[in-house]
Amino acid sequence: MSDHRPGTEFDLILRHFAPLASGEAGAYALCDDAASLAVKPGHELIVTKDMMAAGVHFFATDPPETLGRKILRANLSDLAAMGATPRAYAMGLALPGDLPPDWLEKFVAGLAEDQAQFGVTLIGGDTIRAADGLTMSLTAFGEIAAGRALRRSGAKPGDAIFASGTIGDAALGLQVAEGRPLAGVAAAERETLLARYRLPEPRTELGRGLVGLASAAIDISDGLVADLGHICTASEVGARIEVERVPLSDAAAAACRAAPELIQRLLSGGDDYELLVCAPAQAEEDVVAAARAADIPLGRIGTVMPGSGVCVIGSDGGEMMLERGGYRHF
Repeated sequence: MSDHRPGTEFDLILRHFAPLASGEAGAYALCDDAASLAVKPGHELIVTKDMMAAGVHFFATDPPETLGRKILRANLSDLAAMGATPRAYAMGLALPGDLPPDWLEKFVAGLAEDQAQFGVTLIGGDTIRAADGLTMSLTAFGEIAAGRALRRSGAKPGDAIFASGTIGDAALGLQVAEGRPLAGVAAAERETLLARYRLPEPRTELGRGLVGLASAAIDISDGLVADLGHICTASEVGARIEVERVPLSDAAAAACRAAPELIQRLLSGGDDYELLVCAPAQAEEDVVAAARAADIPLGRIGTVMPGSGVCVIGSDGGEMMLERGGYRHF
């Protein structure tokens, strides 16, 4: 964010984005070519990046107040999965020319709200004119004691598998956003599901509490089964989960009662941004206590096994054959 021509990008930066950078001295009020982040002795930075494009990751008609918050929260969820404390972020925006006059004010107001909630600050980025729809890019920085980051690669056979929150709400929220019917779900519950799709809840406090307890962790962005598969691949193990143990919201449970086949979508749908955690069985009590301290529901859904891949056991005791494991970018 460094175009100094009067009346162009620099004015946009000073008006809308510089106030978001006031909490970090190394942001230099967004007036320099780059920023600096000092790290406490004995600590290291955890860095993650996401991109989202209109028509792919969100609807062009979604409220601007939610869009910046969604991509920020997606990155904070990555930091949570590593056990890192959120610190700062840099944002890139490709802005279409037909945005309403107050769009940026609402977009920035949403970011300011989340900065206060999660203790992060803007430190830089770039803005360009988009040839097509809105595209957002965000890089987030977290801090953790050196060598303590949670990884995908530490799961061992016999480890317990846990999932935070509830699974599949965002997939159903997407169905609501698309205007597709959702039998068995009241109007108020549909609004709750839509909110879960638009504004996920990154489990940052839980992630920090799992450091030293979890053997492996990942956030659920591509779908429960797909992301558990990523742990299995990195750890060279298999996994067995029981569908009856997968935590569902009241709305999701009602939807599945009306249409039992929906459970496949809940297991494979993305955008939940919950944490999927593996830990030695003897640490289960401590893991549950960490979740309780963070005031986040956490339940055991399965076990790490020798072998490879993810086996899902259905309510009838047989293995479920899923039509798709999760979201694919390509």
